Amino acid sequence: MKVFGFAGWSGSGKTTLIEQVIPCITGRGLKVSVIKHTHHAFDVDKPGKDSWRHREAGASEILLISDQRWVLMHELRGDPEPDLSAQLAIMSPCDLVLVEGFKSVQIPKIEIHRPAHGRPLLYPDNPAIVAVATDAQLNVPLPRLDLNAPATVADFILRHQGLT
Repeated sequence: MKVFGFAGWSGSGKTTLIEQVIPCITGRGLKVSVIKHTHHAFDVDKPGKDSWRHREAGASEILLISDQRWVLMHELRGDPEPDLSAQLAIMSPCDLVLVEGFKSVQIPKIEIHRPAHGRPLLYPDNPAIVAVATDAQLNVPLPRLDLNAPATVADFILRHQGLT
């Protein structure tokens, strides 16, 4: 599996860009998966549902399955957060895994940067950043991609990963 990341400050537009890039890639017949890292507590379950009750009772894993989809929830219960390589190891085979977050992990990634947000660029301190997607004119020594042109971003990723 090829792995390519997106990094940027909160609110920069990472999720929106990934959402727009995915159909540009899958439209070429490639299978894409996504790993999103979050620093926030999250729960995909609903209080009172059977699966929630099983977790609350102490189950370490709960697998939900239907004729439409399945999801495996794993409770860490004090264990350390798995690293990206551990997560990639449990993913089903695909052509490309897009990774949102994991800023410090050394995988090739695009930085999403909006100067209007007043945050500094990440790339000078992160050698894994191979391009910057932005909505402004920036003078950077990396390829500058138009944040509002997801097909161009998808083309860059596919070329970079040798998938064209």
